[in-house]
Amino acid sequence: MKTGEKGFTLIEILFAILIGLILISVCYIAMTSGQQTSAGVERKVAAQQDVRAAMQVMGLELSMASYNPHYMPNIWHDLPSLGSLVQCQGSGIQAYKGIREATPTAITVEMDVGESNLVGDERGEIIRYAYDPENQYLTRETANCDQTRNASAAAPFLGDNPNAIPRRPRTVRVINQTLIQNGQNVPAVFRYFDAQHPAMELFPTLADPSPIPKIRRIDITLAVETDEVDPASKRRRQMIYSTSVLVRNHVF
Repeated sequence: MKTGEKGFTLIEILFAILIGLILISVCYIAMTSGQQTSAGVERKVAAQQDVRAAMQVMGLELSMASYNPHYMPNIWHDLPSLGSLVQCQGSGIQAYKGIREATPTAITVEMDVGESNLVGDERGEIIRYAYDPENQYLTRETANCDQTRNASAAAPFLGDNPNAIPRRPRTVRVINQTLIQNGQNVPAVFRYFDAQHPAMELFPTLADPSPIPKIRRIDITLAVETDEVDPASKRRRQMIYSTSVLVRNHVF
């Protein structure tokens, strides 16, 4: 350095380094925040897609309840207990037609989609949906005639069993709130109405399924939240979806 020229002092160098570190930190925070926001949006979109697809499938299948194109008598039958053989012959009360179970947390429907005058001889003719409020997920079970009904047939449909081994990732939890029915709080996914009297809600139960023949409309409500906490809000994102299904075949 020539005589009379001035360089940077130690303080100036340290100050420049500090400013550089601050700028790098700001850029890093902005980039991390953007990644977290993007991940949160992706989880929400995945959850929305899962719920909408589930609602669409449920609505289609429930709308086909009691489908009997040839008006054959005595084709409806009840699902046996777990470990028992599913029989094709008609059983139970035929007035319930293709809605064999209707509670706030479970529904079993039957339909002769193969038009063979039998129910259960083809896959997808006996379907049961059930909500597990403790583990916060929904299952779908199909049953076939001359096969043993097993618990493993109730596969996760929306969400997943957190106790499964190995643990499987799930995008959503089903968190339906309770409905007061007969003085008890029941987590309600399914609600039943008499379409001839739209304001009249029906309350069939396993103990008293007698209102089933009057069912004309089924309301499905799914309250869900993302399984992972959103990095930005530090909370799980929550969404509510609902739809109404007219069971026209059940009328005839």
